[in-house]
Amino acid sequence: MEYNHKTVEAKWQKHWYENKRFSVTEDKSKKKYYSLVEFPYPSGAGMHVGHIRAYASLEIVSRKRRMEGYNVLFPIGFDAFGLPTENYAIKNNIHPRQVTDQNIKTFTNQLQRTGFSFDFDRVVDTTDEKYYRWTQWIFVQLFNKGLAFRDTTYVNYCPSCKVVLSNEDSQGGKCDRCETPVVQKEKDVWFLKITDYAERLLQGLKELDTLPRIRIEQENWIGKSTGAHVDFKVKDTDESLMVYTTRPDTLYGATFMVIAPEHKLLVKYHDRIKNMKDIHDYQDAAKLKTEFERVELQKDKTGVKIDGLVAINPVTNKEIPIFVADYVMIGYGTGAIMAVPGHDSRDYEFATKFGCDIVEVIKGGDIEKEAYTDTAEGELVNSDILNGLSVKEAKVTIAEYLEAQGIGKKATNYKMKDWAFNRQRYWGEPIPIVHCDKCGMVALDEKDLPLVLPEMEDFEPGEDGQSPLANVPEFVNTTCPTCGGPAKRETDTMPQWAGSSWYFLRYCDPHNNEELASLENLKYWMQVDWYNGGMEHVTRHVIYSRFWHQFLFDIGAVPTEEPYKKRTAQGMILGEDGDKMSKSKGNVVNPLEIIEEFGADTLRVFTLFIGDYEQSTPWNPSGVKGAKRFLDKLARLAEKVSDKPNDEYQTTLHKTIKAVDEDIENVKFNTAIAKLMSLVNELSKATHIFKEDYEKVLKLVNPFAPHITEELWESLGHTEDMVFASWPKYDPTKLVESTIEIVVSINGKVRDKISINIDMSKEEVLTLAKSTEKIQAQIAGKEIRKEIYVPKKLVNIVV
Repeated sequence: MEYNHKTVEAKWQKHWYENKRFSVTEDKSKKKYYSLVEFPYPSGAGMHVGHIRAYASLEIVSRKRRMEGYNVLFPIGFDAFGLPTENYAIKNNIHPRQVTDQNIKTFTNQLQRTGFSFDFDRVVDTTDEKYYRWTQWIFVQLFNKGLAFRDTTYVNYCPSCKVVLSNEDSQGGKCDRCETPVVQKEKDVWFLKITDYAERLLQGLKELDTLPRIRIEQENWIGKSTGAHVDFKVKDTDESLMVYTTRPDTLYGATFMVIAPEHKLLVKYHDRIKNMKDIHDYQDAAKLKTEFERVELQKDKTGVKIDGLVAINPVTNKEIPIFVADYVMIGYGTGAIMAVPGHDSRDYEFATKFGCDIVEVIKGGDIEKEAYTDTAEGELVNSDILNGLSVKEAKVTIAEYLEAQGIGKKATNYKMKDWAFNRQRYWGEPIPIVHCDKCGMVALDEKDLPLVLPEMEDFEPGEDGQSPLANVPEFVNTTCPTCGGPAKRETDTMPQWAGSSWYFLRYCDPHNNEELASLENLKYWMQVDWYNGGMEHVTRHVIYSRFWHQFLFDIGAVPTEEPYKKRTAQGMILGEDGDKMSKSKGNVVNPLEIIEEFGADTLRVFTLFIGDYEQSTPWNPSGVKGAKRFLDKLARLAEKVSDKPNDEYQTTLHKTIKAVDEDIENVKFNTAIAKLMSLVNELSKATHIFKEDYEKVLKLVNPFAPHITEELWESLGHTEDMVFASWPKYDPTKLVESTIEIVVSINGKVRDKISINIDMSKEEVLTLAKSTEKIQAQIAGKEIRKEIYVPKKLVNIVV
């Protein structure tokens, strides 16, 4: 069959989208399946091949599920608030709304040009006030439950973007958006108390079907540890420094303490500390460092010993010095640590530099040379009541002792910090809070939502760290919802992660004006059956969205505690040079160029065939032509179609049906395509192809290449499209060859080959072997001394 990809693809896209073939309703009579991909940020550059690969996995699964009889929800939307759009708008002097609308239009066109089977009737846009009304509603619920609060603290601040960043947004000490090194800045910040959900977020991972690396990354980010809180008295004061330690068994080896440069002790005892100028200089230097730089293990150890304050080790009762050092962060734990240099490399280096005592408390090393850190097991020494005990025994004993003496208690700690939840920028959801001198902070009444983002011509961020909204008096000045007196609106906006923390719920009921989604719809669609996205969002979006969902479950707004049953992640498509694709490197591949030259089906097939889906792989332009040849060969098979059955290829066909089904479910799309290619090659050699068999092949290929298979399906006389055609099933009895070929040897030398039925007896096989023309010539006039048959492999006749 002649196949013009431009004509055929335009024809079937028009058919699918105009007839709403992928739109679904809550049909309770059908089993549901909810496939979810991370909705895109609609940038001006449009989609790149990485988007195609990211969405292709669940595109394949969703088309397969429809053919398996499921009611499939496969939605798409746009995560459109955020810095890139605002920065682009500022640079080009146009409004972010205009930029967003144009970008969404571009993305939608590209998605449809690729033939994605999304339900375009359920599109959500996080910048639409009908959508962010419910983002604000969720914030109000969090605020009313005490889980949204303001606090003055040191935060990660990007001086380029002029915004506060959460730890998740500044991993590695750089801004996630512009890669500018972040600095520590004291600000009044909104937080969400995600730490209250740390244990539940950890426990919920047990129910999530996901890759080990995804689970491990979340577990590490939450960072649960068990240990003890221990109180160290500050001599001649009423003050105690509380530390958290995972190794209370080493307490007898604590020979100094370290506090963060921002610790309140330095303010409270300012007049008593004799070297305050040195400490002030050190504090100023620390402010210029990123958190990443401060906690870097390999950096030079710096610090200032406090002259005027000493601590008392609570178990040895010895005085120990207190240092100020920037590797201790005020936001982690208590902002103070006990140092055990005999068994911690960083403490050892610090103690060596500043002349502190080093005491061995676990036998096994040589602390004259280095810290002994292999201490998961071992015997306690120089530790009074713990001497002779194993590490395991010592941990129990010291915990009981600390509690009995009232100087400490068992504790569980989490590395995860509360979520910094505000931006000093324009293009984001307004935070629905007013500040009243009489009533304090007050949430807007739900009937007054949405709080609409006002139109602004000048929305550049200020140098003073204030949001541009602070410059709009008619927005700022308002009345208090509680007392009716004068009040001022909050002018910070929410971070981009807000809208993406619940979008999967809105897909279940996107046009509901009364609630974020009806419980009836949520009970039908939730949980998400399969969620695919990037590894880069595992410690941010996935944790954030699970937190919001668990909270919404607690207040009865959603019917499930966890949002997702299964989570997978795709590897990146790298540039042809093996580097990450970027405009600056000139290695970005535009999918529309591939579609124009080779067709959307070719692009779809190749982005999945290029390598293991879960691993990163470089782009290979020559491979695109190979994918096109496969589809052309599939189309040419139509010339061999017949109403006459053919047994030639049945085993291969049914093995392929079984293997492709399994490979799709196991995210092995490249091997599924390879098996389809092998099947098409074998069918090319067949004398003819039975029509029903060819239809099975088209069904197998359809999720990968829907346009060409629809066209071929129609050419066979079908009047209904393939969207809901039944997925093929393999016949177990046809998975094994009924006939096989074996060799026949004379005195160990191969002389012929014969085809035998796998059920033939030894006698029948030997009779057949001796009856062939070539073997007859070899044994004529000779004495047969022995006949050997190795089942299903060979016959050897000794003459």
